[in-house]
Amino acid sequence: MISLTGSDTLFFWRFAMAERIVIIGSGPAGWTAAIYAARANLDPVVYEGEPSNIMVPGGQLMYTTEVENFPGFPSGVQGAEMMALFKQQSQRFDTRVLTEDIESVNFSSHPFKLKSSEGTDIEALSVIIATGARANWLNLPNEQRLAKTGGGVSACAICDGGLPGYRDKVLVVVGGGDSAIEEALYLTKFASKVIMVHRRDELRASPIMQERAKSNPKIEFKWNSVIIDVFGDKIISGIRLQDTINNDETDMECGGLFVAIGHTPNTSFLGDSLELDDKGFIGTRQSWRTATSVVGVFAAGDVMDPHYKQAITAAGTGCMAALEAERWLVSKGLD
Repeated sequence: MISLTGSDTLFFWRFAMAERIVIIGSGPAGWTAAIYAARANLDPVVYEGEPSNIMVPGGQLMYTTEVENFPGFPSGVQGAEMMALFKQQSQRFDTRVLTEDIESVNFSSHPFKLKSSEGTDIEALSVIIATGARANWLNLPNEQRLAKTGGGVSACAICDGGLPGYRDKVLVVVGGGDSAIEEALYLTKFASKVIMVHRRDELRASPIMQERAKSNPKIEFKWNSVIIDVFGDKIISGIRLQDTINNDETDMECGGLFVAIGHTPNTSFLGDSLELDDKGFIGTRQSWRTATSVVGVFAAGDVMDPHYKQAITAAGTGCMAALEAERWLVSKGLD
């Protein structure tokens, strides 16, 4: 018979009381991680987040109308509907869901300590961070309204550019980096013309990307210009530009606006608990893995992916994170 001392009893009681796996975030990555973790009998709890003026539970897809490039939906699906289905599938396997934010974490000891927006203290044996990244916008009132209602304003050309509403129209891309050029080049497959609006007189993109854009007959440039207003009731009809040198204003008709000025990962609540890259994305210890700089903490989706930023890749990394977390828990006898 094993005799436990008082300190041993406290040790085992703390581990017994801790959540085996806490998933922070509720986009494709978070819900996929929950599905895999729940089917592995890890009894996951998902902190899906609280609605705010910058993010809502479900992530960026909640602002997306028609999703046509996610396998399994041959006729397309509304972004919000798809996220509801993801959530339902995770709850089918008894995933617990709390509509709270995780406001702070302490990964310096194990079990890990987290605090929710309701003031709840949580202990976790493993954590998957799937809080995503939010698109940077121009923060113009009509831009935001049309983006949220499917009115021809988007932050993802690959997601939305092929939709019928954008075909054979003049489309505008704002930005000057590699991502903006990738968006513009992609849109030339569908648009009659693509106009790139940039606040300076030269692009920030790599030379090869600049050459591709400048040599494409469908791409034009509006240099030294910023967008100060977006027109349109239900659908965008045009934009107002301001010259950054002389402040002159001009109006331009267009059938779509794509904002490509980067993304901000939702990692501020982490403080200095994990290693982040220079843009704030969570770093992983190995390529094609989800383990972070803290053993037992994993990252999935756009919060660790500054490159692809697609629902399908986010879901894939959610699967990876759940599998890696499960294997880590088993290896430590914590499952």
